[in-house]
Amino acid sequence: MGGEEIVVPLLGGSAIWSVLDYDGQAVAEVAAKEGKAALGRLPVGFYRLMQAGQTNRVSVGVVAPLQAPIPLTSPIAMDVAMSWFYPAEKMEAVANLSALAGVNWVRDRLNWAEMEPRRGEFGRTNRYDASALAESRAGLQVLQVNHYSPAWANPTQKRFPLDLRDAYRFYREMAARWKGQVRAFEPWNEADIPMFGGHTGSEMAAMQKAAFLGLKAGHSNVIACWNVFALHNQLQLADLHENEAWPYFDTFNLHHYAPFDQYPKLYADFRAVSGGRPLWVTECSLPVKWAGDDKLKEPTEADLRLQSERVAQTFASSLHEGASATFYFLLPHYSEGQTQFGIVRPDLTPRPAFVALAAVGRLLANAKPLGQCKSTHETVRAFLFRAEPDGRAREVLVGWTTSGEATMPLPVVPQAVLDHLGRKREGSVSLSLTSAPLFALLPEGTARKMLLNTPPKPAPWLEGEASPVVLQALWPEEKVSLSKSAYRISSEKAETIPVYLYNFHAEAARGRLRVTGPQGWKITFPDQVELAPQERKELGLTVNCRGTTAQLVEKLRIEGDFGSAGRAVLSMRVMPEPFKVSNQNSVAIPEANEAKRWQPSIAGNGRLVLTNTDAGLVVQAEPLGADRWVYPTFSLGAGERPPSGTVALSFSFSLLEGNGQFRAVFDEQNGSSYAVEFSVQPSADQTMKAVVFLAEAVFGQGWSKPDANERLDLEQITSVRIGCSGGSEKVAFRFKDMRWVLR
Repeated sequence: MGGEEIVVPLLGGSAIWSVLDYDGQAVAEVAAKEGKAALGRLPVGFYRLMQAGQTNRVSVGVVAPLQAPIPLTSPIAMDVAMSWFYPAEKMEAVANLSALAGVNWVRDRLNWAEMEPRRGEFGRTNRYDASALAESRAGLQVLQVNHYSPAWANPTQKRFPLDLRDAYRFYREMAARWKGQVRAFEPWNEADIPMFGGHTGSEMAAMQKAAFLGLKAGHSNVIACWNVFALHNQLQLADLHENEAWPYFDTFNLHHYAPFDQYPKLYADFRAVSGGRPLWVTECSLPVKWAGDDKLKEPTEADLRLQSERVAQTFASSLHEGASATFYFLLPHYSEGQTQFGIVRPDLTPRPAFVALAAVGRLLANAKPLGQCKSTHETVRAFLFRAEPDGRAREVLVGWTTSGEATMPLPVVPQAVLDHLGRKREGSVSLSLTSAPLFALLPEGTARKMLLNTPPKPAPWLEGEASPVVLQALWPEEKVSLSKSAYRISSEKAETIPVYLYNFHAEAARGRLRVTGPQGWKITFPDQVELAPQERKELGLTVNCRGTTAQLVEKLRIEGDFGSAGRAVLSMRVMPEPFKVSNQNSVAIPEANEAKRWQPSIAGNGRLVLTNTDAGLVVQAEPLGADRWVYPTFSLGAGERPPSGTVALSFSFSLLEGNGQFRAVFDEQNGSSYAVEFSVQPSADQTMKAVVFLAEAVFGQGWSKPDANERLDLEQITSVRIGCSGGSEKVAFRFKDMRWVLR
């Protein structure tokens, strides 16, 4: 803490240690005595102690003391995952570190199976109780999250419990157990990705409704958060929204690890389905890689600096987009693959990013966005906030450059200027900006003298009341198309989707049911139901779309009117398969059958022959080199580009010889490329109907030209490639009847 005498425990007897600052400059030499070194009073910053002639080093962070309590409404928060990373004897120290960093919200972890090893039997005091107690004693507000079912609730533990009454009961008991300690719950972590179940938006909505009702039954004032998204899949977001879940969450939660310039689009899409509820970003950062010793997993000095610079950039960019709380990921030493997320090491010594977080926590305390500063310099990013650094109301500007240096004029001389570590800098009527952010503390009213782009407006508040009646569809995981947030059903026969109705009320519920679907589909479902208190009842939704013209994805919707118990809604997306491509829902590209329109593209300038036949265009290839690939290219003329509403490309395809990973590649006007693998890889001597969906296109990381948004834009597609990678020395295939498929 700044102003305090600093004593550091050291190994090495009476060895001499050099004290280096963040910039690598020696500021002192100290001798260890009795296993300790007295450093005196160091100014705010990050320091390393280096032993002469040795590789030993110890890091020290000095943070400014808090002059006033951090307001409970401050948006600066952190994921600490204390219960999973630290034993009970370290929890107090970790909680104190979090408080020193100027955060008052922390995110922890919960294991349902440990808390409730058998249905209805809850465990005694354990590590989760210990972490909640340590955090609350340190004055921290706690957000808790779980992401696995006990085996007794679902044998596939990464998936939601099969019976939502189990979720209701569990969260009711947890909210009551930790009343006064845990203020908020996310009922599941990242349920939209396969690692944590791979659920559709509809499934996430049903789980949310049951968990919300349970949480409020356990503690009416608990904050019931949305069961947080990991990805930015607009189809999952739309699927959620169609289930009218907004009365069942107090905050709308999301995660992201996106580049900063992608924030506006990302936040806009999540705001659109938030129902006007506060946005909480409960995991975010732009992490760095570790290098060298895989036991240490420590980033390089350059990447440690980069990690620390990105802390203020992350918070400023997120808060400008309207986040009411942003949780930095992550305090503990934690890596995934080559990525290091943690801002402290296993021994709790800091990385520079911890000191940077403490600067943000103090200087952006209670921050509310005022706008993004307009600048004539394209590399400048600067955001203005109304905040309470050290308990005083001020306007705080956070500015940096995306590259190089730039000068930013100010309308007044700042009351103080500090760098991204909280170190004081000279102030003037301009800021000399680099990639390392600066904080300029300005008097109230300065915003009126600045040119600002106003922050995005919150989404309109959607009215609604939570009903105790919840509807849930259960479909096998293998029949879920996650990218489209849809259930795969047969287009050739009737299917029955199990639908479960729950009554989480203390009284019986009676209601009328109405189901709607695409025109021409034969749909049967009971039109009324009666549910006893806490009853779960299965009803079959039978769907027959045979002989009809279906879109790629269609919607089925069930509405229940339960009188005083309110409205219950279940909306689900379905994909009839095999998909029927017809003249009515597609547009042909006639000249795609002509060999002369295709340009050769093959690894190592190998042999590539294209031949017209009655059965289609035949490609015979002999790619050269270790990385064998072949992708003949069709440049689209003005009348051949995908029409508005295009969702896929279809064609008849036959593998004649060899093998490989087959895909379609779409090139944009700027030269960037996106690939879609065939959903079913072809087998020899079998003709298949290939349908590749544009929504599944993946940016060609490492081989494509750059693209600012790394997203395939329909109107930018200028060419199509069909072929394979990593295949045999000789490969031959045939395709014809290429068509754009419309929604």
